[in-house]
Amino acid sequence: MASGKGRRRVRVGVLFGGRSVEHEVSIVSAASVIAALDRKKFTVVPIGITREGRWISGPDALRRLRSQSGSARTGRTDLLPDPTVGGLVGRSAGGGRPRVVHLDVVFPVLHGSFGEDGTVQGLLEMAGIPYVGAGVFGSAAGMDKIVTKILWQAAGIPVLPYLTVTDHEYARNRRRIVASAARSPGFPLFVKPSHSGSSIGISKARNRVELSRALSLAFRYDRRVIIEKGIDRAREIEVAVLGNETPVVSVPGEILPSNEFYDYDAKYVDGKSTAIVPARLPAAGVRRIRALARAAFLAVGCEGMARVDFLVHPRTGRVWVSEVNTIPGFTPISMYPKLWEATGLTYPRLLERLIGLALQRSRKTARLRTAYDPKTDWYL
Repeated sequence: MASGKGRRRVRVGVLFGGRSVEHEVSIVSAASVIAALDRKKFTVVPIGITREGRWISGPDALRRLRSQSGSARTGRTDLLPDPTVGGLVGRSAGGGRPRVVHLDVVFPVLHGSFGEDGTVQGLLEMAGIPYVGAGVFGSAAGMDKIVTKILWQAAGIPVLPYLTVTDHEYARNRRRIVASAARSPGFPLFVKPSHSGSSIGISKARNRVELSRALSLAFRYDRRVIIEKGIDRAREIEVAVLGNETPVVSVPGEILPSNEFYDYDAKYVDGKSTAIVPARLPAAGVRRIRALARAAFLAVGCEGMARVDFLVHPRTGRVWVSEVNTIPGFTPISMYPKLWEATGLTYPRLLERLIGLALQRSRKTARLRTAYDPKTDWYL
């Protein structure tokens, strides 16, 4: 994979930004990835996507997205769903001949919609370019909190009781839905958009008034919402998973949020949340959490990387799988690289392993047949 003396460096497109409420987090993650990639082994091609969905590339792509200066005057970059191209097609603002930038692999650092949900993965599959992380199905399933719970329940993985609601159902039966959730699962409740990340749109509800407000907030970000049983003072445990068919699992870490739960401000803004790595758990609890993390990763169809989040009862130690994040944060404070650092894998080596896994999967996929020769030309 990566080059030694006399070998060509692997050209890595780092993809970030995007049409998502997690746009800013993605930029910070990408800056960390770009800085940490070993230039002796990799040639880095930054690829930014503006809030409007415009693609830009080049050494100044990070700066342009930070300053929101990716305007029409700066030219455009396209990734065509054509495997014979093998990379980006750049066009200057003044026209001229298109320029192709070859890519050996893409490292998506896109959080949330239009990046973590299978959409970009589908485009990269069509383009025939290897990429880091889960494939189309694993990405789409992992992004959807409702689908992940269905898959985990089918696999016998413990999840908290929950209800699902669509915007159409809520508009027609608000009182009935609030009353039903109040009875079962019962308060306290967490209300979450099914497709949101970074805790955006999530609220805790202790009564019916708060539940109505929480539902109204969640429906600003998604048409499908999950209402999940809350556990008072639950311990928030996170585990990092790395691999394809035979994934390995990091030591667990515990989040001590600065707010009542680990919301967007507690994650990124106030700087007061703390992480304990490794988490202070009994050996049996660590073994169970690591086994469940691996099972949850495989049940959703993840590949490459994922962070699996758990809730642990503060008194009994009972464990529930909460969420999976198929493109976890790579910011300087993100748990995914921190957990691997504590497990003995440095940040640059982690990135190299992820790129290697992407290329390994691509080589296996390339051996599959995409054409079939029937006995007769029946279609002519």
